Amino acid sequence: MRINEIINIIENFAPLELQEVWDCSGFQIDLGKKNVNKVLLCLSITENIVNQAMENNCDMIIAHHPLFAMPLTFNKGIPVYSAHTNLDKADGGTTDTLIELLGFSKAQKIGDFLRLTDLQEEITLNSFIQLLKEKLNLQHIRVVNNFDRQKIKKIAFCAGSGSDFLNEAKKNHADIIVTGDVKYHCALDSDVIIIDIGHFESEYPVLVKIEKLLQPLNLEVLIADEKSPFIIY
Repeated sequence: MRINEIINIIENFAPLELQEVWDCSGFQIDLGKKNVNKVLLCLSITENIVNQAMENNCDMIIAHHPLFAMPLTFNKGIPVYSAHTNLDKADGGTTDTLIELLGFSKAQKIGDFLRLTDLQEEITLNSFIQLLKEKLNLQHIRVVNNFDRQKIKKIAFCAGSGSDFLNEAKKNHADIIVTGDVKYHCALDSDVIIIDIGHFESEYPVLVKIEKLLQPLNLEVLIADEKSPFIIY
């Protein structure tokens, strides 16, 4: 399979021009290779991921997070491509995939990254927490509820790190925001309920979306054996 056909499918779904100015989506390692047969999908490129690619005879890695700095150990003759903030912003991308997995209808786009789902009826906070645990296979969830609210209707979502969008969620009358990487002082001052499901946990489902995008190609696609670096005891 020609490598440019793979890239075209990804970039038609998540155009590079959508990425933030500080981002470096696109080829991380371009070796001039024209054809590939087997691709490994991952969120973050680590030495373990590179080793998995080599052990499974993958000749390309497609990641969500770019290599802002490339350790020399990653240079194993395998081309690496990343779709980062462009995939976050794309219709059907990282946050939309999370919402779809939870069974909610298509959400309203607020700005570039935030999505807002307005439920037809209120649900209890506890039932929503249980839904998240069940659909995302989570054992634990961090919840901030400074005003002890027990019912929700408007839900904001931002996969990955969404602390910067708490005020935007509030301005759009969200009762709650689902995201990851929430900082202490953001949590302390929040008027909306926050559910921090974790950076990894909120983004991992998009790998299945990428796998489905590549299904029409004559290409073998693997999803890496990957997990959050955080351990809960």
